Amino acid sequence: MNNSANGDFSRLRVFGALAFGLSAIGFSPILVKAVNHESAFLVAAVRTSLAFLFLVPVYLFSGKRKTERVVSKREHLWVVISGTLLGLHLITWVASIYYTSIASASILVTTHPIILIVFERFVYKYRFKATVWIGVLVAFLGSVVLGYSDSEVISRHTNPILGNSLAILAAAIFAVYFLIGNRVRQKREWLEYVFPVYGYAAITAVLALFIVHGFSFELNGLLLLVGAGLALGPQIAGHGSLNYAVKYVSPTLLATLILLEPAISTLMAFLIYDEVPPFMSFMGMGIILAGIVLTWARRTKSS
Repeated sequence: MNNSANGDFSRLRVFGALAFGLSAIGFSPILVKAVNHESAFLVAAVRTSLAFLFLVPVYLFSGKRKTERVVSKREHLWVVISGTLLGLHLITWVASIYYTSIASASILVTTHPIILIVFERFVYKYRFKATVWIGVLVAFLGSVVLGYSDSEVISRHTNPILGNSLAILAAAIFAVYFLIGNRVRQKREWLEYVFPVYGYAAITAVLALFIVHGFSFELNGLLLLVGAGLALGPQIAGHGSLNYAVKYVSPTLLATLILLEPAISTLMAFLIYDEVPPFMSFMGMGIILAGIVLTWARRTKSS
C-alpha cells in the first residue's frame, strides 16, 4: 500500500515538474523576440552564464558539493560532453533562426524525437509499442503543420540552407545531449548533474562568443534582463525539469512531449502580443496533442 502511494507520488512529482518546465520553455521565443537583433552567440553566452551563476549559491548551500560516491573519470567526461553539447545546441538553435524562417527552423529542430526513437531502438535495444512509433510521427506531422502555418511570413535572411542545416544540427545535438543525461542521471541527483552541466555549457557558449566576435560586443540592460529571464525560466526551470524527469522517463517520450513547446509559445504570443494564430495553427496543435497522447498511451519495455 505504501509502495503504491509512493509510486503515485513519484509519478505526480515527475509530471508536475514537466508541466511546470514546459510552460517555462514556452517563454523562450517570447523572450528572444525582444533581443533578436543581438548575436546568437551573445544571447547564448549571457543565458548560460547567468543560469550557472544563479545555481552557484544553491549548490554551495545544498551540501551537494560533498559526496561519498566515487565519481569515475569516465562519468565526469560524460558530464563535460553533456554541458558542451547543451551550449552548442543553444547556439545553433538561436543562430538557425537568424538565417532561415522561424517556420523552417521550428520544423527541422523538432526531428529529435525521430532521432531518439531510432537510436533507443537499435542502440539501446528498447522495444517500443506501435502506438509510440505512430505517436512520434503524428506529433512530428503536427509540428510540420504548425510550422507551415507560418510559411506565409517571408524570411529576411538570405542563407536558408545554412539556417536549415543549423536547425538539423541543433536537433541532433539535443538528441545526444538527452541520451547522455538519461544515462548519467541514473547515478546523480538533479543538482549534482545540472550544476556542472550548466557550467560547461556556459564555458562553451562564452568561448564560442570570443572566437566569433572577440571583444567586439556590448552588454546592455535589456539583454541582461532577457538573459536572466531565459536563465531562470527556459533553462533552470524548463531544461531543469527535463533533466529531472529524464532519470525516470525514456528520452524519446520526453522529446515527444517537448513538441508541445511551439503550441505553448503560440498561445503565449496570443496572450502577450495579441498575435492571433491562423486556423492551420490550431490544426497543428491538435495533431501534436493527438500524437503525444498516442506516444504516452503505452509504456516502453526493454528487450
